[in-house]
This record gives sequence, structure tokens and C-alpha cells, in this order.
Amino acid sequence: MNTSKIKVLIVDDSAIVRKIFSEELSKEPDIEVVGTAPDPYVARDKIVNLKPDVITLDIEMPRMDGLTFLGKLMKYYPLPVIIVSSLTPAGGKLALEAIDTGAVEVIAKPGSAYSVADMTVQLLDKIRAAAHIKVNQRAASTKESCQATSAVPRPSLALAETTNKVIAIGASTGGTEAIKEVLTRMPPNIPGIVIVQHMPANFTTAFANRLNDICQIQVKEAKDGDSVINGTALIAPGNYHMFLRRSGARYYVTVKQGPLVCHQRPSVDVLFTSVAQYVGSNAIGVILTGMGADGARGMLEMKQAGAKTIAQDEKSCVVFGMPKEAIRSGGVDIVTPLKDIPNEIFRLFE
Repeated sequence: MNTSKIKVLIVDDSAIVRKIFSEELSKEPDIEVVGTAPDPYVARDKIVNLKPDVITLDIEMPRMDGLTFLGKLMKYYPLPVIIVSSLTPAGGKLALEAIDTGAVEVIAKPGSAYSVADMTVQLLDKIRAAAHIKVNQRAASTKESCQATSAVPRPSLALAETTNKVIAIGASTGGTEAIKEVLTRMPPNIPGIVIVQHMPANFTTAFANRLNDICQIQVKEAKDGDSVINGTALIAPGNYHMFLRRSGARYYVTVKQGPLVCHQRPSVDVLFTSVAQYVGSNAIGVILTGMGADGARGMLEMKQAGAKTIAQDEKSCVVFGMPKEAIRSGGVDIVTPLKDIPNEIFRLFE
């Protein structure tokens, strides 16, 4: 056995899913599927014996549901867990609960929206990112960051100074918590915000609804033609790219499908490139924690168009891939901890 390989345990009640995942993952030289389990009880024993580095976990399973199992796992034997779920509204809500419980990522099962090939590429990226995440450290970091965030007052911005401004945010692994920390600090009259978070369809619906319940601003999953206005954040729907457009003084978004960009749909690069084109120096770009290079090219285009750009620093990231690549490309003006990003945004509007 090559101990340098990432050891993966697949937990899913579907024999077909277990077979597909095993076959596809085993093709990679750096990944080894050490076992599969049809339910949490079998998984429990295999985790102890096989000591996997990463677990893929279905939520809806017999005998014990995945969410209950995840809670027990995080308490007694914390490991990086990637949730694999169906594209249903109920699945989206449960997936968000799983992230709150300690899961590091969410991915959709292959089906009408995502082919086996598309799913495999995304799953491989997420497994490689998850293998480097220290779950206990992640939980402690999130708690500390949330406490720091709650203690910082939200300033009021003068509307006259923020007319025709747009904030564009991109994130992936760890981004649900990072975006929450940024948006909960935004005052009601903040300029319009457009966001790409790598998540499948329906998961973004649940994510937007949850944020809307806890933020001062309105947060919604974007629909084609939605206006980008002060006090509102639009989140790109899973499995759709989101482009910003302008008609006279009005900014709005178009939402449509298309090929994957940087193995993603929605793609941060797609959004950032459109913001560079239509907003230019009136934009602020923010790139948060995530695996891969999505957003690096688009952020450089934003900076070249006169926008101000911010990247989350390595210490506060769950995965430093996306910010690192954006910094390396030369597209970042400011590198700062997550807790300081809202204040940097406010400062740039002064």
C-alpha cells in the first residue's frame, strides 16, 4: 500500500453509487478507496479498522441517517467528511445542517444536472482539498472568528457615496461560513452584492434562505433578470453561471447554463469577468477560501479594470487555494484575515 495516497471511505446505501465512486476514484494515482459501507453501522467499524483520510457520506440512509452519524463522528472520531446528496430542496437543507455539524464540503450525486464525468472532477478536487483540512482546528477557528465578528459594530454607509457600486464575492470549500461572516456584518444600505459559492442546485436555495434569515440585508438566490440594488445580495444558483450586465444606470444579472469553467458551474471567473467589463472601477472584488484556481483570472481582470480587490489570508482559510492563485496572478490589492474583510470593504467606500 502506498501510504502517500489519500485513503477514502465511501458511505452510501446505493450499490450503484458505491460502485461508480469506487471505479472513478481508483483511477487516480494519488487516491485509494480503502472501503465502502452501505450504512453508518458498517462505516463505524471500517473507520476504526481502515483509518481513512476522507469520507464521502450520503445523508439519506437506512438504520441511521447521515446527519446523525456525522454528529457522532465529529464528537468521537473527527474526520474530513464530504456530503454527497440528491438534488432536492430537502437535501439542500440537510446538507447545510451537515456543514454546520462539521462536514467540509457538499457535492451532488450524478444525474440529470451533473454527469458522472462532471461529478468525478469536482469530487476529486474536493477530496484533495479535504485531505489537508484539520477538522478540530477548523471548528476552533470558525468559533473564534464568529465570536470576533459578533463583537464588531456594523457601520452605516452614506447612500450618496455608494451609488453604482457593486461588490462581487467568490468562494468554494469553507465558503458557506466565510460568506455568512461577511454578509452578517453588512448594513442595510450596502451596495449590491453578487456571489458565487460552489454548491449544487437547491443547496444554494437553502443557503440563500438561511442567510436571509440572519442578515440585515436581503439575501436571495438569483433569478435571470434580477436587479443588483443596495441592500441586496444575489447568490448564483447551483448548476448555473451568473453574469452581471448593465442597462443604463441599472445593473442586473443573467443566469444561464453552459460548459463548466475551472470545473465549476457556477464559476467565480465567469462572474468576476462580467463585473470587470460592466462595473470596472466601481467594483470591489473579494475572493474567499476555496480549492483550485477559479476566480484568479477574473479577479485580475477586475483589478486591471480599476476595481479594488481583496483576498482572504491563508491562516483564516479552510483551504487557501483560490485566494493563493489570485494573489499569485497579481490580481489582489489587499490580503487580510476573514474577520477584517468587512472593514476593508467599508474603508474602500469612504
